[in-house]
Amino acid sequence: MADNIEKEIGGVIAGLMASYGEGKFIDKTDIFNQPDKAVIIDIIHKLQEIVFPGFFKPDTYKTYSVKATVAALVEDVTHNLKKQIRIVLRYNPEFADTNFDALDAEARRLVMAFLNRLPEARKLIETDAVAGFDGDPAAYNKEEIVVTYPGFYAIFVYRLAHELFTLGIPLIPRIMTEHAHSLTGIDIHPGAKVGKYFFIDHGTGIVIGETTEIGDNVKIYQGVTLGALSTRGGQQLKNKKRHPTIEDNVTIYSGASILGGETVIGKNVVIGGNAFITKSVLEGTKVSVKNLEMNFDNMGRATVEQEDDTSWYYVI
Repeated sequence: MADNIEKEIGGVIAGLMASYGEGKFIDKTDIFNQPDKAVIIDIIHKLQEIVFPGFFKPDTYKTYSVKATVAALVEDVTHNLKKQIRIVLRYNPEFADTNFDALDAEARRLVMAFLNRLPEARKLIETDAVAGFDGDPAAYNKEEIVVTYPGFYAIFVYRLAHELFTLGIPLIPRIMTEHAHSLTGIDIHPGAKVGKYFFIDHGTGIVIGETTEIGDNVKIYQGVTLGALSTRGGQQLKNKKRHPTIEDNVTIYSGASILGGETVIGKNVVIGGNAFITKSVLEGTKVSVKNLEMNFDNMGRATVEQEDDTSWYYVI
């Protein structure tokens, strides 16, 4: 019996080996020249400790002083992120045939450029924490926002991934935001442009597409989609504006969908829950969906009837 199983397993292995040699792009077997998701996730944790030095205690280092701890963290991030950047640079056609030393030098330049952006990124992240506290009466202090709010965590990861994205680093920014997505249910593409004082309340189910532009003081609730009207064009749509622009001081309530690259939501607009918008909305407009009507039959049981006109409309 054991011999039969060994033969069957041998047949499976032989079949897989043959499959690996068929020239499919998934046939890569050089695992040491692929980015390591576990390392990148650890880098996120280290960056969180750097950005919030008094909130998250390092697991690896003893804390003698803030400077000493940050120095150890920065050295760790520099070493590991440089290696991951060096690996993914080959995904850029211009670096496909570059030798190791040149790749290493470029990776060093990029990691230092990123680390030097952290002070400015921290200023933006501070505004997000303030927006979270000011915008949520359920928050008792700003520390609660930083430590517990999934929306804030997703924004934090996005802010750092966006810096890497704008430096032209492939793959790593998306690994970072998809890790946050897996933890929070909030999907923010690292290519999106987001202004200061950004607040995501509750957050589950939010989607913010790559070419979305969001201004300052914008507040978004769970289930909101800032998406494309259609992606049927596939790769032909790459580098085209596919997602909406949200200007300053906009509030978008739960379940709303705002779609299309030409769609602009003007300043001080309020979008009601479940609105479906594919055209621009003028500054100062309030958009809402007509409510369902609650009726009662003679037995006292509640029934719901929807109005004939179910379209959303503007309330000025």
